[in-house]
Order: sequence, then C-alpha cells, then structure tokens
Amino acid sequence: MRKVHGTSRILRPRRAVRTDATLGAEAAGGGRSRTLRPSALVARAGRSRFPLAAPTWPGSVPRPAPEPELGVHYDTAWSRRYPVRLARAVVLDNVTRPLARAIASPQLRGEEQLVDVEAPVIFAANHASHIDTPLLLACLPLRFRHRTVVAAAADYFFDRRWKADTFSFLLGAIPIERTKVNRRSAELAAELLADDWNLVIFPEGGRSPDGWAQEFRGGAAYLASRTGRPVVPVHLDGTRHILPKGSGTVRRTRTTVTFGTPLWPAEGEDARKFSARIEAAVATLANESSTDWWTARKQAAAGTTPSLQGPEVAPWRRAWALDPAPDRSEAIDVEGNDWPRRSRD
Repeated sequence: MRKVHGTSRILRPRRAVRTDATLGAEAAGGGRSRTLRPSALVARAGRSRFPLAAPTWPGSVPRPAPEPELGVHYDTAWSRRYPVRLARAVVLDNVTRPLARAIASPQLRGEEQLVDVEAPVIFAANHASHIDTPLLLACLPLRFRHRTVVAAAADYFFDRRWKADTFSFLLGAIPIERTKVNRRSAELAAELLADDWNLVIFPEGGRSPDGWAQEFRGGAAYLASRTGRPVVPVHLDGTRHILPKGSGTVRRTRTTVTFGTPLWPAEGEDARKFSARIEAAVATLANESSTDWWTARKQAAAGTTPSLQGPEVAPWRRAWALDPAPDRSEAIDVEGNDWPRRSRD
C-alpha cells in the first residue's frame, strides 16, 4: 500500500477504474476506443457471414465442379439476337463480300438449284481452307445469307473466349464436337433448323491436310434424317491455293463455287449411306469443275467419278495429281518466308 495525496489505496490496473461505457467501447474496438468510419463499416459488412455474404461450404460435402463455358458448352444465343444479326449483316455485305471478290474472284454455278428449294436447308461442302466459310457465306443468295449459322469445331474455334466471341459474331458459328458424337451439339443444330435457320457444315470434320478431301462423316446426313430438311451439296474449287492448311500466305486466285441438286434421305436409308451419297454428289460437282457438266454426269451415271479423296498412292504422287498452284506473282506473303511454286498451265 501507498498513499496518494493522503489517501491510501491498493494499486490496481488502469482498466479496472474505467467506466462501463469505456469498457464497452474497448471490447468492440479491440482494446482501444475509436469511432468506425463508413468505409470500415462497409468492409466489416463485406466480411460478414450469410445472408450478407455467400454461405460457407461444408467441408464434409464434396463441391461440384464449375460448369464449363467454352467448347460445346459455349452459349451462342446472343449472336442470333436481332442487333447482333444486323451488325453481322453489315459486315458480311460491306466487308466480307468485297474481300471475297478481291481475293477469290468466285465464279458461281448451279444457283438455279436453290430457286425452288424451301428454307431451311443444310449446305454440305468440302473443306480445304479457312477461306471456305466466309466465301460460301458471301456467295449464298440473299434469302439464305443472313439466316445461316455455321457448324464450327468446338475444340478449335471455341477453345478461347475471344475466339468464341469473334467467330460467333462474324460467322454465326455454333460449336460442334467433331471427334465424337455429342448430344448437345446435335440438339442445338436440330433446334436451329427447326427455327428456320440454315446450316453450313463441312462433313470432313476439318480442313484437308494435302488438298484431297477426307471421308465425309455422318453429321449432315444425321441432321437431315432427323429434321427432314434437304442437303445441298456444295463444291469449293481453288480455295486451297488462297490459304492452305498450315500456311500463312494469302494468294489471290480464282475460285469456283458450285451448288448441286438438293438431296433428301430415302426411306429406310441410314445416315452412313446417305452421307456416302452426299460425298458422291460433291465429287460429281468437283468433276464438273475439272471437266464439264455433260462429262461429269456421264461418269456419275457410269459410277466412274473420280474420288474426292484422291488416288491411293504414295504422297508424292497424290500431290502430283492435284491441279497446279497459282502463279507466284499472285501471292501475298504475310510471313516473309514463302517458297516459289509451280505455275498454272
């Protein structure tokens, strides 16, 4: 004990002589009295638990994986809304078509085949270059052009957000699984056909690696059988010279876009047989481009139409059998590293 100003008392901690109000403020403020600012109150509210914040997940319950948003799961509905369709039509008519005329100089054949056919239809074409899609869209008659979607590889065109957004806007692309049958892809394509959207599809599943076509898969045939819509075979000739697979060189060259007679699946015909018939129709159109209409039809009737897949010989002979490339002077080298090529005859 000691005397303080004449009064004796036991020394006690300072906190013991503070008022109840001080103790309350101290308990709330962590040992010191302070006034919380509005920003601190907002921060504290943000750290609060449910319902002011998301509830915690019980540790004993497995958390489901987040649903993927790319690939076949990418939602393309936004690209078919009217404002986006209007913007895409402006780009297609004022940018894509003039560029197609300048680079590809397309010659159209068989347009009369589309006069009496009722939309929607499935356009099934061979595939040798990235230029195929914009060229075909640019060559479609007006009543098809702005109401058409394109089946695009989900693993290539929809593997990144910027790619998915870009191709959905510019081409009206929808993701299609090309390595295996995917119900989501098939359902989306069938729903769009039922909603009067035309569909462009490349039955090969990808661009030609060497200039010759690959075997047609059954996607177009399956959709036609399921929806009852016709398949219009299309042959694109010369596009592999403009931008072949694996090349960064763009070449100006003339192309030919040929539309064939619309095809419907026969009664009892399965998708595999119908797909083979579609491939044969495109092969006839290819033969027509290299010979003439009459010769192509005679060979088709005789069953002697050259195969789209080329001769089964050594790779160098397959390359030799292809038509020669355009003249080197027509090339636009975008990589600064291109080899001279054989000129046309």
